Amino acid sequence: MAVAKKSKPKAKPLSEATRKYLRETAKKYGFSSTTLAAVYRKGQGAYLSSGSRNVSMEAWARGRVRSFVTGKGGARKADANLYKRDKGRSPRTSKKK
Repeated sequence: MAVAKKSKPKAKPLSEATRKYLRETAKKYGFSSTTLAAVYRKGQGAYLSSGSRNVSMEAWARGRVRSFVTGKGGARKADANLYKRDKGRSPRTSKKK
């Protein structure tokens, strides 16, 4: 008897406010918004696995993003693979006309 594969549930889309926060933070600190979205998702997962119930999941995830971009707190160490992936990328330059 064949066992059906369990499909991984799709992640809930990020709100427009969260995407805006990630875009602005990415621009300010020179990271890609895709990388910061991945850090944000990992922050959500950390909250669900063992997070403090004194703060919201959004605050927990945003705190992880802030820790990642500033280098304070330990998120860069926890997300070293994402930092290395993004660090090698040259900052995007915008052409103004």
